[in-house]
Amino acid sequence: MIRVGVNGYGTIGKRVADAVDSMPDMELVGIGKASPNHTADAAAERGFNIYVPEGRHDRFDGVGMAVAGDIHDLIDDGDIIVDATPAGMGAEYRPVYEEHDTPAIFQGGESADIVEESFTARANYSDTLGKDYVRVVSCNTTGLNRMFAPLVEEYGVERSSITLVRCRGEHAVISADPVTMPSHHGPDALEVIPEIGQITTMGMKAPTVRHHFHGINVELDAEPNAEEVAELFASQSRIHVIDGDLDISSGWDLQEFALDRGRDRMNLYENQLFEDSITIENDQLHLFQAIHRESDVVPESIDAIRAMTETADATESIEKTNEVMGIGDV
Repeated sequence: MIRVGVNGYGTIGKRVADAVDSMPDMELVGIGKASPNHTADAAAERGFNIYVPEGRHDRFDGVGMAVAGDIHDLIDDGDIIVDATPAGMGAEYRPVYEEHDTPAIFQGGESADIVEESFTARANYSDTLGKDYVRVVSCNTTGLNRMFAPLVEEYGVERSSITLVRCRGEHAVISADPVTMPSHHGPDALEVIPEIGQITTMGMKAPTVRHHFHGINVELDAEPNAEEVAELFASQSRIHVIDGDLDISSGWDLQEFALDRGRDRMNLYENQLFEDSITIENDQLHLFQAIHRESDVVPESIDAIRAMTETADATESIEKTNEVMGIGDV
């Protein structure tokens, strides 16, 4: 059993903790939490041990919430840590993990400079075997890498241009973010799949929640037809090609789709790729896909745990993660 600690229990951390707790080859040591709020209470109700930063014990004692120790105890007790703290804090924790000689997985909000490898299971699992410090790239970059990996293998990719319309929960405006090009997603994708070649990514934010949307143009080295490309994507376990007959075109539709299919927390771990958008003009591929920002990196974190601890190869880990989490059953 791989003993896993999850430091941080927000949007990503709570989902990773649930996933770890469900894996037959893993044991959730506990979660790191700074405040005794409703999410900490929910973790306690799930039976998760709670570890807190130094100097925060009084806050938990004050509301009668039991703690198992401080963050240093969590790091000591785990074979590996999944750092799901807010962006930038992972870099501060990296020396602490080193001090305890505990490997750690960071999230996409951290710089590639603090890790040995950036990771997407479908693309570079084997490169991560035995590494101590790994970054699961952002939700958007994870979605891009899942799409690019089979295209690179099957057809070859010359260049691509991608516009990412991302969620923003505040301010009823749409904006460029950043105004400059490229957004971080292109360079981050190249960290994982250098064979992508020339890639330009433009970032935007829109007043919506949960689902990011990508408008994608890829110049291929081959000239497949749209049906062949759709079949290729449909063969990928973490890409769901949405049948046009389902009449899904929005984030609201996808939210209802997840709820109607009993997905916990409305999680859609797979890329949601719109079949009717797949268009081929000579060697130019165009398509739309949506990414659930709250959950698509969760299975990647589980696979990274196995890669870093060298307890399964890529095929074994991905299949086990998919089976336990119900990935591919939509």
